[in-house]
Amino acid sequence: MNTTEKLLSERKLPKLPETRKEMLAILEREEYGPIPPAPQEVAAEALEPEIDKCAGHAVYGHYMLRVCMPSFRVSFPIRTLLPKKYPEGGAPCFVLINFRPEVPDWYLPAEEIIDRGYGVISIYYNDITNDKEDGYTTGIAPVMRAVYGETSKISLWAWACSRALDYALTLPGIAKDKIAVIGHSRLGKTALWAGANDERFAAVISNDSGCSGAAISRGKIGESIARISTVFPYWSTDAYKAYADREYEAPFDQHFLLASVAPRLLIVHSASEDSWADPVSEYLSCCAAEEAWKRAGKPGFDHPDRLPEIGERIGTGSINYCLREGAHCLSRTDWVWYMDYLDTKFR
Repeated sequence: MNTTEKLLSERKLPKLPETRKEMLAILEREEYGPIPPAPQEVAAEALEPEIDKCAGHAVYGHYMLRVCMPSFRVSFPIRTLLPKKYPEGGAPCFVLINFRPEVPDWYLPAEEIIDRGYGVISIYYNDITNDKEDGYTTGIAPVMRAVYGETSKISLWAWACSRALDYALTLPGIAKDKIAVIGHSRLGKTALWAGANDERFAAVISNDSGCSGAAISRGKIGESIARISTVFPYWSTDAYKAYADREYEAPFDQHFLLASVAPRLLIVHSASEDSWADPVSEYLSCCAAEEAWKRAGKPGFDHPDRLPEIGERIGTGSINYCLREGAHCLSRTDWVWYMDYLDTKFR
């Protein structure tokens, strides 16, 4: 038994179900709750005139997305930063679920993204529903839960990512088959859940998503199901709380979530000082999820038989992993590495 096989064997992970549909059903029932269905219509209304940014290389827009569901309507703002010049076939684009509304932002290095030929659509997550224990009374949460039943705020934030994608697919300058969803920390969990459910995302990017995100829970250090379901109970459903301190009894683990992205592109990045998220458990989750790509006949995770070294980028197939030096953050270095990898797949 080689090194990674031994480490995975010690975690006693449940076997991946045969189909993506089965994996999503388990994760919906046991962890995140359902994502509301796709709408009948999505329309964008400008909230202010478009302006030039990034030395005139990009156009910034601020819009209200108005979403028509079968029996009600909801709305929330988005912000777009799109290159003025784009190649034939359109520019690749990120849908970013972010902690702040500003563009550029600490987690959104606008000029680097534009200079590489990418666009970005940014969603401020508190515009969807507040990130706090408020009884699901803010944003879209009250009407969504009234109509579709118990779900989590992660599912509601993920639903908003897909609505931004709806809008992106109407833009003539965007390459429809080159749109990635990205998030950091709790929003990395969100990006994974959004991308797992919405196959229109060509790539799914998790930055330091940790517990209930990319990291397998069995044997994990740092944040645990017990901790996360106590401090942030609204990130998951009540069913998830039953596995607090009982991770080895759960019929699933987070490699189900990563595997649900197959056969599309998956990027998981960790930070060397982020023990709370646990880089080792994020890396092993990628190793455990690879089987889903193999089943689909796609190149999966070509990783060495050891744990990653700091600064190392691993994987030229459909799964890419990196262990960045430093702390819990979505940095410019992370963005550059994401675009380096996506250039090899999208160009």
